[in-house]
Amino acid sequence: MKKTHHNIARRSITRHWLTNSLGAVTAVLLIIEVLLIFLMRNYYYSSARQYLTSRMKIVTTAIMNTSGEEQTNYNSQIRSIVESYEDKDKIELMAIKTNGEVDVTSSGFSPSGKDNMQDYIDAKKSETGTASQIYELETGEKVLALTSVISPKGSEYEAVRMLSSMKNVDNQLIMLTVIMTGVVLAIILLMLFSGLFFIKSIVIPIRNVNDVARKFATGDFRERIEKQRDDELGELCDSINYMAQELSNTEQMKNEFISSVSHELRTPLTAIKGWTETVTVMYEDEETFKKGMRVITSETERLSQMVEELLDFSRIQDNRLTLIMDTIDILAELTETVLIYQERARALGIKLDYYEPEMLSFVYGDKNRLRQVFINIVDNAIKYSDKGDTVSVEAYEEDGEICISISDTGIGISKEDLPKIKTKFFKANHTRRGSGIGLAVADEIIQRHGGTLDIDSEQGVGTTVMITLPCIEQKTKSDNGNNSTVNVELISTDPPKDQEDLAADEQKD
Repeated sequence: MKKTHHNIARRSITRHWLTNSLGAVTAVLLIIEVLLIFLMRNYYYSSARQYLTSRMKIVTTAIMNTSGEEQTNYNSQIRSIVESYEDKDKIELMAIKTNGEVDVTSSGFSPSGKDNMQDYIDAKKSETGTASQIYELETGEKVLALTSVISPKGSEYEAVRMLSSMKNVDNQLIMLTVIMTGVVLAIILLMLFSGLFFIKSIVIPIRNVNDVARKFATGDFRERIEKQRDDELGELCDSINYMAQELSNTEQMKNEFISSVSHELRTPLTAIKGWTETVTVMYEDEETFKKGMRVITSETERLSQMVEELLDFSRIQDNRLTLIMDTIDILAELTETVLIYQERARALGIKLDYYEPEMLSFVYGDKNRLRQVFINIVDNAIKYSDKGDTVSVEAYEEDGEICISISDTGIGISKEDLPKIKTKFFKANHTRRGSGIGLAVADEIIQRHGGTLDIDSEQGVGTTVMITLPCIEQKTKSDNGNNSTVNVELISTDPPKDQEDLAADEQKD
């Protein structure tokens, strides 16, 4: 079936070229050839008539020069001129009487009574007294006949007629026609072979592209297209190979994302199931019952947050999430985030330093989404740090922008993974919890606020995340300070938990 599809595609391209390109050129060449043959025939036949006319003028001039002689001598002079015509091997000269009969010829043979004398009839009707025609003799030979009326007074002859064979002219035309036809055929064949070679050079790579693309459609991204030339097809092969590599990376990240999310969902479900069974058996122990219910509530909340994150991921496809923009105190949101994680960092043996400025300018944005960014970055800094490491948070204003730096002395990110760290679903380290979409979401939120999120990291040394946001003075120039709701493609990260639950989650992981 696949082979048939390829053959149909190849025939379709070839048929398209034969119909639109070669067919059109062939038609034009044939039209030109027919026109040239017609023009050459007219030219050669006109030249033959002109030559015969010039020879006829010589004869009629000679006859008219003898018109003053006696009638007997005059008639005999005409017969003498006809009989002794010097070009009789090429042209047959005839003298026609007033009754329309041919009396004498230069060849000595009288024409058949069935001979076509239309030129003689036309000459008598013509004002110039001359007429010509081309016709075939009974032998099948084509001749050119030219009649000129003389009608001297008292003469028994009315006209003279010349016959010239067109065999040489027709042979010349046939030879030229054959030459032109050969040239046209050579051009057509040259175009045919060069065109088929060109089509083959296109069809074969396209067939390879089609085969590989079909494998891509089935999810097999291992195949690559061999680039044979540095032209448009070569660029297409490079683009498809690049697409396959990106699709393969995305497929791999998607699978890792599904695996990670499955693990993240299984962990709270396992805790809920275990504590439910414990509480069912030990419901009389009040302390155990309260602890179990607290864990169940905490894990249920965690599970709910994961489900909400997945729902947000679905909403991003439809662009249904929104930013609620307003004038906000960015310092208050950052400070609150640090306070949320201080107890958790202390419980994990991680030092959390916060260099709080006295004052920062207001920004125009969505406070909940910006807090979501801060929580995500600080949470990552703690998550990828070990006991004894330090997480530093610093905020300052520079050149009309709010700069927020969150750094840690944790495990860091390798040079190979750093360019992909903000890609959706990508996780540089699979030993730590998380779905792998937090940084991608954070970067998207900051971009929607007109800012930037840059990450600098070295494996084994630590990571620094720099967030910049425009101050309210700059935003009001373009937005006029109006509150608005903006549709954006965003997905949410985990909302903040209380300190006890965060520390408990980290210890479980």
